[in-house]
Amino acid sequence: MKWKMYDKLETRVYDSRKEMGAAAARNVAAAIEKVLAEKETCNMIFAAAPSQNEVLAALRADTSIPWNRVRAFHMDEYCGLRPEAPQAFGNFLEQALFAHVPLLSVHYLREAGNTPEEICENYSGLLKQYPVDLVCLGIGENGHIAFNDPAVADFSDPALVKVAELDAVCRQQQVNDGCFDTLEEVPARAVTLTIPALCRGKSLFCVVPGTRKAQAVRRTCEGPIGEECPATVLRRHGGAVLYLDRDSAAQLKDLQ
Repeated sequence: MKWKMYDKLETRVYDSRKEMGAAAARNVAAAIEKVLAEKETCNMIFAAAPSQNEVLAALRADTSIPWNRVRAFHMDEYCGLRPEAPQAFGNFLEQALFAHVPLLSVHYLREAGNTPEEICENYSGLLKQYPVDLVCLGIGENGHIAFNDPAVADFSDPALVKVAELDAVCRQQQVNDGCFDTLEEVPARAVTLTIPALCRGKSLFCVVPGTRKAQAVRRTCEGPIGEECPATVLRRHGGAVLYLDRDSAAQLKDLQ
C-alpha cells in the first residue's frame, strides 16, 4: 500500500479493488467500534454505486460489527423512478447491505415524503435529529460527491438536502456503470444530501476504484480546491481518507 497526504486528505493506494474494499471496510468497522465506545448508537450515511461493491461486500461479511446499534441513511435518490426500480439507490443498498445485517433502523429517502420537496424537508429533520458520525462515499467521473455536480455544488450550502439537476457527465456515468441502457433513461433530477451535510460526518471513507475515475481523482488530489471539482472539499475536512486501486490512482504522479 502506498499513501500520501494532499492537504488534510490521506490518500491510500492498493493493488486491487478487493484489497481496497477490504481495507476500507476494516477501517469503517474500527470507526463504528470507536463511536459506540462513546455513545449508544452510530449514525452512518452510505453511497450507492457499483464503485462501492467491494467495501459493501466486506462490511456485509464482517460479523463482528454491532449493526443493531447502527442507524443507516443514504445520500441520494433519483426523482421519478418507480419505487421498485433496481436503479433506485435505496434498492441498491438494500440488496448490497441493508437486507443482510440487523441494522437498528434504515431511513430511505423514498419513504421521507410524497414529493421531492417534502423529502428534502423531512430528511433534513432526520439528519438534525440523528447527527451523522460516519460517511461511506465515492467520487463521480465529474468530481461530484453524492449528486452535487459542479454546476450545483456549494461548499457553503445552507440546506442539508436539496433537489439537484444532474449534468450530462453525471448521467452518462450511470450508463457507463451499466445501471441504465441509454442516457435518455437516466432521470434528470435527484434528491441529494448537500456537501455540508456530508462533511458533518466526523470520519469520511471515500472509496474510488477504476480507470474511469482516474482523472477525477487527479483533480481531487492535485487540482485547485473549489466547486468545479466538488470532491476537493475532502482536502479541507481533516477526517477523510481516500481509498484507491492502481487504476484510479494512475494519474497521481507521486503514487506510482
